[in-house]
Amino acid sequence: MSTKTNRAAISWRLRWRQSLWCLLMAVGLAACSTSPQQASMDVQQPVAVPQPDMAPAAPAMTESTLGTQWGEERESSVRSVKATRLTPDNPQVVAQMQYSDETAIRRALGRKAHRQLNVLLANGKVEWSVQNEQGKPLPIFRTRGSYLVAGRDGERYELVYVNRSNRYYEVVATVDGLDVISGQPGSVRNRGYLLHPGHTVRIDGFRMSEREVAAFRFAAKALAYANNTPAGDARNVGVIGSALFEVRMDDSPHLRIPEVEPSSGKPNPFPADPARSYAPPPQYRR
Repeated sequence: MSTKTNRAAISWRLRWRQSLWCLLMAVGLAACSTSPQQASMDVQQPVAVPQPDMAPAAPAMTESTLGTQWGEERESSVRSVKATRLTPDNPQVVAQMQYSDETAIRRALGRKAHRQLNVLLANGKVEWSVQNEQGKPLPIFRTRGSYLVAGRDGERYELVYVNRSNRYYEVVATVDGLDVISGQPGSVRNRGYLLHPGHTVRIDGFRMSEREVAAFRFAAKALAYANNTPAGDARNVGVIGSALFEVRMDDSPHLRIPEVEPSSGKPNPFPADPARSYAPPPQYRR
């Protein structure tokens, strides 16, 4: 009786040890099957959600290495035309590009940088690009719906708008937060340039008069026009803005907007606003 009891106890202990061993094996296998998956997820996470590559882009997008200087005088004549905004308080499009040097942009975006040559506005009806003095589009990098333009210190540039539609648009543009016509803080209520159907408008500087502009030139931030005029704000240096209004050409007195003329055309004053001021020259502090 005692022998049978001992054998039963031994048998029970063996079965208990085997069960415990199987349980430990199951836990070990579960741990082994989970760890590689977790490690794989950690490795693949930057690919599926490119957070590590994108995170450094924020400083580059908010802290440009360049500004836009008040450049040399250039001939650029305009004349006044009458037009009415179809939606005076609501532009069809408000868009912006930030700019910096290409090295800083590529360092921020890494291999995630997607390069293009223009931006489509109003569902592709208007193409917007930034071109150098040779007429070559500067590279634009898109990230998270934002656009970064690559410029070079000392390089002259132009804002170029191509109208692919049969509609008339008014283009209100700002550089470093300043209106390109008045040199005052940008507002969608400011007047812009007329963009004819199928035509191209080149805005090549801050307007000094109805005949001349001061060329846009990339420069060190300390030399930026916005940093050397009372209306400027250093926080806006490194950003270019565009607003599009669809307009109707008629004899309405509500709005007169300048239309860029060929350089050979005879300029006219702005009859609706003869006292209108243009961008004042910079006042360098040192």
